[in-house]
Parts: sequence; C-alpha cells; structure tokens
Amino acid sequence: MGGRGDVMVSRPRSTDLTRTRLSRFRFLPVHSHLKFKETKLSYKKKDRDPSPTEMSVEPWASPKDQTVTEHASSTRTPPFQDQEPQPDKLCLDSFWSEVETIQQGSGYADLDSTRRDSRHSEEGEQEEQWLADAGLSNLISEDSEDVDNAVLLSTLTRTQAEAVKRRLDSYTLTLRKKNKPAPRDVRDIFNSPITQTLLPESQHSEELAQNSMAAVGKTPQSVKSEHQRGATKEEIFITDVAYGEQAVIFLKQAKLPQNNSQRRKEDGTLPQVICPKCRLGVTRIQDLSHTDMKKVRQLALIDMTALCDLLELEVKRHKVGKRKMPESTLFGVPLATLLENDQKMKSNTSTPLFLQALLSFLEKKGVESEGILRVPGSQSRIKLLQQNLETNFYSGHFSWDEVSPNDAAALLKKFIRELPAPLLTAEYLNTFSAVRDITELKQKLHMLNLLILLLPEPNRNTLKALLEFLSKVVSYEKKNRMNLWAVATIMAPNLFLHKAVPSRLTEGTEKGQAEKAADVMRLLIRYKDLLWTIPNFLMSQVRKLNENSNRRYQFYDRRIKNLLRKIHTDSREKPGKNASEPCRTVKIQVRDLSSSTMEFQLSVNSKAFELLTQFQRQFLRSPDNGKGKLRRNGSMAYSECALYEVGGNIGERCLDPETHLLDLYNCNPGGDWVIKLKPNASRGL
Repeated sequence: MGGRGDVMVSRPRSTDLTRTRLSRFRFLPVHSHLKFKETKLSYKKKDRDPSPTEMSVEPWASPKDQTVTEHASSTRTPPFQDQEPQPDKLCLDSFWSEVETIQQGSGYADLDSTRRDSRHSEEGEQEEQWLADAGLSNLISEDSEDVDNAVLLSTLTRTQAEAVKRRLDSYTLTLRKKNKPAPRDVRDIFNSPITQTLLPESQHSEELAQNSMAAVGKTPQSVKSEHQRGATKEEIFITDVAYGEQAVIFLKQAKLPQNNSQRRKEDGTLPQVICPKCRLGVTRIQDLSHTDMKKVRQLALIDMTALCDLLELEVKRHKVGKRKMPESTLFGVPLATLLENDQKMKSNTSTPLFLQALLSFLEKKGVESEGILRVPGSQSRIKLLQQNLETNFYSGHFSWDEVSPNDAAALLKKFIRELPAPLLTAEYLNTFSAVRDITELKQKLHMLNLLILLLPEPNRNTLKALLEFLSKVVSYEKKNRMNLWAVATIMAPNLFLHKAVPSRLTEGTEKGQAEKAADVMRLLIRYKDLLWTIPNFLMSQVRKLNENSNRRYQFYDRRIKNLLRKIHTDSREKPGKNASEPCRTVKIQVRDLSSSTMEFQLSVNSKAFELLTQFQRQFLRSPDNGKGKLRRNGSMAYSECALYEVGGNIGERCLDPETHLLDLYNCNPGGDWVIKLKPNASRGL
C-alpha cells in the first residue's frame, strides 16, 4: 500500500497528443536567447486512428498492489490520507535531534580530511565531465565528424540544445583563459550542413507542445467541478513533452496577469497525481536493457541541466576521493562492492542481502511499534548488534529473534549514513537538496524523476527498497504514530547530510530549513512509483537515437538532403495504419518451449496481456503441449512470463500488460516480439 494507489492513470478530456514530436525543435544560434511568439492556444479534437501518444483511460495498477490491498489489516490507515499540511513541533525537534546525532557520530570525527577528499571540479573540468556523462564528448573532440554530432544532436529539443550550447560555451571560454585553443567552435557544431538538415522546425513543435499543455491544463478545472470542496486535490502529470519544454511554457504562462491572480496557494498537502498513460504502455526503469538505460541517463542529464538553467538553480557536482577500504564487511562498504559480493551468493539480487534482511525484520516486527525510527535504540546494544552482524551475518549464524525494533531502525539509519559516498551520490546530492527551492510541485517531481534516472543502479535500487519500507511505516500511522511528515523529517538528515559533501542543510536552525528538506523526502516517499518510471519523451528520444544510429551510413552520401527527405517520407509511410489487420509471429524463449513460435492477430484494441493469455491457453493448457507445465498446487508454471520487444528502434523492453500492440507494431515494425521469463522469476521455477 501507499505506492501505486496514489498515482492514477486516466485520459484527460479533449486531449490529443497524437502528433507531439519532441524531436522537432529547431536549434537557435548561439547568441540568441529563448524567444517565444505569442500564440493563441486553440485546440480541436480530430477523428483519427489511435496513436502511440494518445492517452489511455485504463488504470495503472499491478497485481502486487491488488494483493496487498486485499490482505490489508483493518487497523491500517490508507497511506497519505488526512495528511498534515505542515510538520508539527515534535517533527521539527526530531529533525534537529537527528542532525545532532549524525554530527556527533564517528563518521564526522575526521570531517576536515574527509571534506578535503571531496572537492568541486576544477574550472573547465566540470563541463568536460558533463559532456562525457551526457554522451557528447565527441563535440569537443578534434577528430569527430559532423555525422557523429548529427546522430547525437538530432534527438534534442530546443531547450536541451540550449543547455548543451551553454556548456560548450563555458568549456571554450575556460580553454581560452588557459591560453589553449578550443577544438571546435560551438557554432561550427550546430550550424554544419548535416546538423541543420536534421534539425526540424521549432515553430510547429512549439505550437504542438503548447496546445498539448493547454489542453491538459483545462482538465483540472473540470475535475474540480466534479468534486466537492475539501476533496483530494488532483494534478495532471504530463510526460509526453520534455520537462524543460514544459518549464518554458509554465514560466511564460506565469507572467500573464490572469494566471498570477488565479494562482492557487500551496497549503502543504500533497495532491493525487493523475498520469496520462501512453498507448505504448508505462515503461519502468527495470523494463529497459542496460544499453537503452545508458542512453536514457544521458538524455535525462541534458534535460535536467536545461531545467536547472531555466529555474536558475545553481548546483555544483562534487567528487569524492578514493578512501581506504574498511575492514568491515557490512558498514562503510561501497554499495557496488557490497552488491558485487552478494551476487556471488545470489546472482539475481539487486539490493544488498544485509539490507534485505534488515528491512524484512523491520516490516515484520517494527512497522507497528510506536515511534519507530524516531525512538532511539540503546547505543550499547546497537554497537554489539553491529559487531554480531559483521561476524555472523554471512555465516548464517545470526538470529534476529532477540533484536529490538528500535535498535534495528537505528542500525538502518547508521548503515545509510556510513556509506563511503552518499546514497544519493556525491555528484547529485546537492541537486536533490536544491529541489526544495523549486516552487511548483510538478517541477519538483520533474526534477526528482530525472535525478532518480541518473542514479547508479545499486543506489537507485537501494533507495527504492528504503522508500518502500518507509511507505509501509506511514501506512501503519494509527498504530505507530508516524505520519508522512514524521517519517520524512526523521529520514531527511540521513539522506541529505553526508560527511563527504558540504551541505547548506544545517545553516541556521530556522524552521524553514527542516521543512524544506523534509518536503523533498516526503515527495520521494509519496510518489516513488511515479518517479521510478521513464517519461514518454525520453523513450521517444531513445527510439529516435537508435533509428539515427542504425541508418548512420546514409548520412555520408553527397546528396544528403535528398536522402534525408526520402528517409523522413519513408518514416511517415511505414507501416500503413489503415491496412488490413496484420498477424505477428511471436518467438517463445521459455525453457523447453524455447524453439516454439505462435501467431497473434492484431486489432486496434489488442493488448499485451491478451497475447500472454493466448500463449498460456495455447501452450500451457492444451492436452498436447501442457503436460508437465502445472505445479502440484495447480498454479501455472509460467505465470511470470512477460512479452518483450527486441530490436528495431529499441534494444530490449519489457512491455506493460496494457500496451496496445498495433500501436507498438506501427512504432517499431522492425522489432521482434519475444515471450520469456522475467529476470527475477527465472530462478524460482
């Protein structure tokens, strides 16, 4: 409970995002500023065939959530209901008490030397590292070719391109200060014939984006009219338009007099987020291959930087120097190292085994304890408990039977803050903290969504496991007296304070500092499921990047303009949506069925779960093929199968059961469809 139930998926009325193409923004010259033409926002609904970017009305839910709901105890409180708009005095006192505890801990004993290891990047080094992380290091390479730049830059929106230009300008300026020649002028990069040919028109895309945002912006008004005063607030969360482009539109609309007068004052309560669902289905982080996720992270970094520029957030990345590895086997060990050791014993694990055991114990014994996380444990017992775990955890001789829940909760916080690098990473810890200075809730969620995508996989998985546990603590509020604010104020210092990275969190003891830090923490807890999804605009950019990379050789032709025109024409013509309903051959890679295939007839309303249902009916229940496929308890042996799209303009993607298959076929006709076991299910059969 407490996760997916707070994020609804529906289709806003009169909304048509069919032809929103995020990659059709034209880049402006380097010396130009963002200028926006006054446009009358009008919108007309058109009769047409369904499209991959059309909104879906089906709810976003999962069997796991339904199971949890069915077995919920009557004593449990639905999470995040009747929430307090502001933290009370006890919460604020707990916050500063936690800060004091952290600062008095052993990790802060050698604070000065630790901080010396952490430093800002040298002048110019930060921009060079940024370009490398964004996959744009070719832009400053002397031997890079225009075609390489064209493939990379062709996926960016105008706002993203402006962010790249600013980094290139800064890097070039730094080299000039050091009397070093710049490899290439930024204007040469963005104004080359090939790049200009690839860059689409910006005016049409801007109008489409504004129309899309305006159409969705009308929806909350109709929602409010259908609910009585005092009902839960609702917010529409759009992911089809790049977050940087949305920020441009929001900032422009905020300057209008009528918007200033009608601006709703935030009262601190969190709304229910309504997330329009793409017909290609929701893409969660774990659904993509590592190759595609690398591209997602590069594009997310560019959009996050563009968003920071627009919101005037000045954030500096830190580096943590190499430190001597501790003799400990659990505490103070880098997450990647801990996970690497654990995977030798359990190959599919995504979070440290110790953390799994600790959270499992707390979920069973601690979530109902009054004041859990707030009430401190015994320092002497905690020290002995840590020593016992270090010695006996991996040998299997450790027992949790006599452990106090409060001691275990204190050990959890100790584990997080004694990591050699912050759980939120040294590079992005200050950016996470800067989210508290953003005014608009949507933009806070935009920034957090991009930051989550940027985290290394061990950090991201560990953070998700922690937030899942904290959400369960909040769901037992009536028993443990720990509401969302209470949990957020206790945990915020443990995530946002770290001995290796200077922080503004403890500057002064004013009430606002604690509130702002805790506010970011409660957003992470409340909207964790939404934040762990990949926005539709990033998926579109990844697909386009793959397409451009696949046809890279075509950019070398002398008649480049004719070829590109032909390519664009071909892309509009493939495949015909009005043609007869196609039949797709689906590959099956499930153990003894690995050499099998099946045919599936597509229709406008065909969905992925229907194909999986046919698979189970055809291969698992038929007298000829179903022998030996049933477990002793009668459950299906291959119930953990999923449908994947492989190849074409994607590496590999696990499909949402609600994916409209005909739209997927039109979007990626060159990809194969494969049924196979999910990674975490393969070991359980």
